[in-house]
Amino acid sequence: MNTPELPFITTFNEGLILSIYVQPRASKNQICGIQGEELKIRLTSPPVDGAANKLCREFVADLFNVSKSSVEIVSGETSRHKRLRVIANHPGQLVTHISALEKTLGSLAIRKLPAS
Repeated sequence: MNTPELPFITTFNEGLILSIYVQPRASKNQICGIQGEELKIRLTSPPVDGAANKLCREFVADLFNVSKSSVEIVSGETSRHKRLRVIANHPGQLVTHISALEKTLGSLAIRKLPAS
């Protein structure tokens, strides 16, 4: 189920699917807003030898407070547009982190970025 405020999240019993747009080679790792129907994330790692994918999984794992093994790239291994599956360690774990993410996005100066 998608939430209207967070169109990039689809929830299911064990966790969620996250649609993201990754900008590699940024100055720092950060969430910078919603671009179209995706969460835009900037990562410092270059898109070489899977380094950006590894950092992407680590960043999302930290964001939702799950282990790195609980985050899997479902599609988009070689693309900036990715879908990640995040599995919760216990029921209800992700709800708190989704709310925190929503507050973070609400506090950004530019919340919705134009789709490219």
